Amino acid sequence: MELDSFKSVFIALTIAGALVVGAFFLQAQRPHVATEQPSAELVKATGKCASCHRRETPAIVEEYERSEHVQEGTNCLDCHQPQDGQESFEHRGFTLATSLTAKNCSQCHAEENRQFLRSRHAAPAWAAVQGSTDFTQEQIAFAEQYHEGAVARPANRLAQLEGEAAREVGCQGCHDIGKPNPDGSIGSCTQCHGRHEASVELAREPRTCGQCHMGPDHAQIEIFEESKHGVLFETNGDEYNMDAEPEELTVRDMPSPTCATCHMSGQGGLAVTHNVSKRLSWYLFAPVSEKRPNYAANQAAMKRACNNCHTAEHTNEYYDDAESVVRATNEKVNNYMNIVDSLRAEGHLTPTPFDEPLEFEIFDYWHYYGRTAKHGAFMGGPDYVQWHGNYELLARFVHLKEKAKELRSHDPSD
Repeated sequence: MELDSFKSVFIALTIAGALVVGAFFLQAQRPHVATEQPSAELVKATGKCASCHRRETPAIVEEYERSEHVQEGTNCLDCHQPQDGQESFEHRGFTLATSLTAKNCSQCHAEENRQFLRSRHAAPAWAAVQGSTDFTQEQIAFAEQYHEGAVARPANRLAQLEGEAAREVGCQGCHDIGKPNPDGSIGSCTQCHGRHEASVELAREPRTCGQCHMGPDHAQIEIFEESKHGVLFETNGDEYNMDAEPEELTVRDMPSPTCATCHMSGQGGLAVTHNVSKRLSWYLFAPVSEKRPNYAANQAAMKRACNNCHTAEHTNEYYDDAESVVRATNEKVNNYMNIVDSLRAEGHLTPTPFDEPLEFEIFDYWHYYGRTAKHGAFMGGPDYVQWHGNYELLARFVHLKEKAKELRSHDPSD
C-alpha cells in the first residue's frame, strides 16, 4: 500500500511539473505585446478584442471595421476605458467601463457634446417624461439657462398614468437621449450615430430622426416624406455623399436636404452644430406657440440654410406663410381652451387631468392636430396643414361646443 501511494504522488508531481514547464514554455513563445499589461497600444497591435468578438459578437466587429474610427486609428479600448465616475469591470485582463455614455465620446468630441448639452435633446428631453428628479441642481440650473421651465418641472402626468412598463419601454425609448448618467454626463451619442459604426451618414438619414419624430404628436418624418425635400431624397438619395465631413458638406454632396442638413449642417457658411434647437424660431410643440428667446438670430440661421437652394425672396415668403399658420392655430387652440376653462370653472370638468373622456380629446386637440398643422407649415407638408391639422381642429371644435351644451344642460352637482 505504501509503495502504491508513493507512486501515485510521484506521478502527480511529475505531471504537475510538466504542465508548469509547458506553460512557461508557451508563455515564452507569445509575442512581446501579448504578454504586456493591457493598453491601447496592445489592443491596436494584436487586434485582441476583435480576435474573440469576431466569433462571439461578429456584427459589432463588422460595424466597427466600417467606421471612420478605424481610419483614424481609434481602437476598442480608446472608447471602452472607464472615465471619471464610471463603474468598471475586469474582462480578460482589461478594465472596461460598464456602460458607455456621452462622457466617453466627449474625450474626442468635446465641442459636439458642449453643443448637445444646450439643446432640447439633452436634459429637456428626459425631463419631459420624468421631470427634474433625476438631475443634479447644477444640471437643472445649466439647462434652465437655455430652456426655461423645461427641466425644473414635475414628471409628465400622462406618462405616470400609463405605468412603469409602458413608460420605460415606450416614452423612455426616445427620451433616453437626454437621460442623466451616473458619471455626471447626459445622454448617449449612439442614439443617432449607432453604437459601433459611429456614423455621420446614419445620423443624416431621415429615418434616424424618424425613429422618434413620428406619429400624430410630432409627425416630422411623415411630413418630410410628403414634402418636395423628401421626394427628392427618396428619388436621388442613393447618389448623395452622405458621409461627407460635416464642416466641408456642400450642395454638391447633398443637392436636397435631410433633417440634419437644415438643423445641424454647416452648408453655406453656417457653423456645424449639435444643438438641434439652434435654428428654431418658435416653440411649435407648445399648445399655444410663442417665439423663442433668440427668435431673430435663430430664424436668420435657418433662412441661411434655406438660401443654399432658394432665393431670399422665396424663403421670406415661405416663412411668412408658415408663421400665419402658427398664429391661426394659436387662435383656434385659444378658442378651444377658453371653452374648456369655462367648463372647469362651472364644475362640469374636474381639475384632475385624464380622468374623463373629454380630457383626452382636449389633449389631442393641441398635442396632435395643433402641432401637426404647425409642423406641416414649416416643413412643406400641405396635407398635414390641411387634413391632418386644420380639418381635425375644426371638426373637434364643433364637437366640443356640442359637448359643452350637453354638459351645461345638467347640474354639475348631480
